[in-house]
Amino acid sequence: MSRMSLRHAVLGLLAEHPASGYDLMKLFETSLANVWPATQSQVYAELGKLAAGGLVTVSAQGPRGRKEYAITEDGLAELRHWLVETEPDRVRRSEALLRVFFLGVLTPVEATAYLGLEAARAAEERAALEGLEASVDWGDDDMSVYGRLALEFGLRQTALREEWAKWAAERIEDRELPGRPG
Repeated sequence: MSRMSLRHAVLGLLAEHPASGYDLMKLFETSLANVWPATQSQVYAELGKLAAGGLVTVSAQGPRGRKEYAITEDGLAELRHWLVETEPDRVRRSEALLRVFFLGVLTPVEATAYLGLEAARAAEERAALEGLEASVDWGDDDMSVYGRLALEFGLRQTALREEWAKWAAERIEDRELPGRPG
């Protein structure tokens, strides 16, 4: 995970409303897991960096050292700059798809088994997203509206991956192999 994108994910969540590190982790789990997962240590480390840089401030303190953070004007300006004036990183790397290029070194049975597993993984991911979709109390706030758009991307992408993997396995099964009667 690049630090810059984590930085902007945290700023974006805080732009909706102030939150503690714990609250941010829950938001990551229920809203950004499909798009940009993060660990607790990454989120807390980023909060410290953002606070040191003046992009967030501690807006409240509670028991056991609980701190609630709010985005500052500088933080909001940084988030807006990132959204409007920078180009997203569009580099795509997929080890799963790279392996497809080299499935020819396997037997057709092994290759179709690999693709079957890819289809099953995509179906599992989609089922998890469907469960998340059903568990969220969707409203008309920005986080719900735009979060729902991002979730829909994940639902469609996993459906496409499953469909493609099944299609690819059929192509291998139908392929005439050398030495096989046609």
